[in-house]
Amino acid sequence: MKDTPLSNCERDFLLRAIEEKKRLDGRQTYDYRRIKITFGTDYGCCFVDLGKTRVMAQVSCELVAPKDSRPNEGIVFLNVELSPMASPAFEQGRQSELLVKLNRQLERCLRNSKCIDTESLCVVSGEKVWQIRVDVHTLNHDGNLMDAASIAAITALCHFRRPDVSIQGDEVTVYSPEERDPIPLSIYHMPISVSFSFFQQGTFLLVDPCEREERVMDGLLMIAMNKHREICSIQSSGGIMLLKEQVMRCSKIASVKVSEITDVISKALENDKTVRKAGGRAGFAESIPQERITALKMEESPVEMVDVTDRASDIIHKSAEAPPPTSLSPVVPVPGVGQVGQGLKNSWGLEEDECEDEDMSTDEEPEEHMTKMEEEQSRGGDVVEISDSEEEEVVILHPETPGTRDTSAGSSSNQKGAATSKKTLKK
Repeated sequence: MKDTPLSNCERDFLLRAIEEKKRLDGRQTYDYRRIKITFGTDYGCCFVDLGKTRVMAQVSCELVAPKDSRPNEGIVFLNVELSPMASPAFEQGRQSELLVKLNRQLERCLRNSKCIDTESLCVVSGEKVWQIRVDVHTLNHDGNLMDAASIAAITALCHFRRPDVSIQGDEVTVYSPEERDPIPLSIYHMPISVSFSFFQQGTFLLVDPCEREERVMDGLLMIAMNKHREICSIQSSGGIMLLKEQVMRCSKIASVKVSEITDVISKALENDKTVRKAGGRAGFAESIPQERITALKMEESPVEMVDVTDRASDIIHKSAEAPPPTSLSPVVPVPGVGQVGQGLKNSWGLEEDECEDEDMSTDEEPEEHMTKMEEEQSRGGDVVEISDSEEEEVVILHPETPGTRDTSAGSSSNQKGAATSKKTLKK
């Protein structure tokens, strides 16, 4: 499966950003991405994260027959694998141009630079030597695989421990790590590769290119160097012509970057050594949580069982006691504020005698009114006038009789005179 190519807009955007000395991840021109180094449970297993590029290196060893040309030297074998898990452009079981280039550059960087003492790997001259195999697996590809592979390989070699052996006559005994402590490899120096990408025929230069920057670059220069400023290998690809000043400039930048990366590797190895020596969790065991509650395991919690019966009886007796009665007395937080209700005391600040007097006076007033009306009706008056106001008048008329016609006329004239007098008074 081929990877999706870049569009013209993306290509123009990347090239214009590089001309303005800007990068996609915010780095400067000579900045490296963040390097993270972790180790596995066994010796010789190393993971390197260069930004989003992730590489694993595993070192193993076995006793083999030496080469006829060099019977006193061990063998160092390097292998790089590009997994389809790292990128959809990689195919399983098929060697690509990138894979061949990585294998050759890694062999030049580690084996041809003589960074490992191969004579110390000899057990029996001409018969048995140690073969050190370094397998580099790419887990994620986001550019600059060569630098990540070189860092992972040299770190794994420094972290690896081979078994101890003893020779008695023609017999060679290999001891397990439980019987004898394994022996580290003899490494003279640590060569590290630094990659430089060129754009627009060498006009612009970037350090540690990412995957998108590698697609639009015109050429690539890889320099393998140790912290002593010794160039172990150098390779240029892309078909561009580089000047002498450009190569010297790249070598100076590489010397600074190599010294920084070497310090990171040394610090990571020292931290792992102290953790393993102290008996702490190292490698994959560091990420495994041990305090995990499972279905078949439960930690016992300590419970104090002294004087349990006495405490229980005290609690029972206390609970059996009746609670104290609560009164419904009102609470007056501020003077002038109170609460009145059924079964509650009066808290308005009024005396009970005054309240009773007011109630008695209100009850006596309607009784006096009723007695006055009854007296008027008993008098037998012909006209009864009940007025709530001065404007409204109520007149009760009785049927006329021959004997009482004159008296009624006199009474009506009296009523008219009284009404006219009231109106004049009102005016």
